[in-house]
Amino acid sequence: MSRIGKAPIELPQGVEVKVEGGLVRVTGPKGELEQQIRPETGVSVEDGQVVVTRVGDSKRHRAYHGLTRALLANMVEGVTRGFSKGLEIVGVGYRAEKRGDALVLNVGYSHEVTYPEPEGITISTPAPTQITVEGIDKQKVGQVAAELRSVRPPEPYKGKGIRYKDEQVRRKAGKTGA
Repeated sequence: MSRIGKAPIELPQGVEVKVEGGLVRVTGPKGELEQQIRPETGVSVEDGQVVVTRVGDSKRHRAYHGLTRALLANMVEGVTRGFSKGLEIVGVGYRAEKRGDALVLNVGYSHEVTYPEPEGITISTPAPTQITVEGIDKQKVGQVAAELRSVRPPEPYKGKGIRYKDEQVRRKAGKTGA
């Protein structure tokens, strides 16, 4: 049995889970998320807990069992606390600012890069060299953060670029002069 899949998900106060056919809808104080589940797994709500079961014992069924449980646990956490990802900008003159519902990046190109804020995601700039991406959908928060990082990934010689808050950039020595 999948170690992750067999663990029940505790439902905090104010979170409601509805299972309708192959669709699971989680509603909480921060919003509502829905997820299509595979036919290999079953989801039931029993006295304040969400329990994920599986049809068979093949390798594929075991994999979907753990995956479904992890996705549902992330949905429950998202509608209660939400998710956040921090980015920092390193480089002389590199900065970010929020203009309306778009993020404008000056990261060494001859032009400004404008990134529109997707639906369900909040992008903020607490400082000109810091970006915070927040939302209730873990996958969407991570995707937006990855797209922002890809505008100017950190380079290995000087470390300039956009990186995650906790990211360690491996530096290279570069050329040695004679």
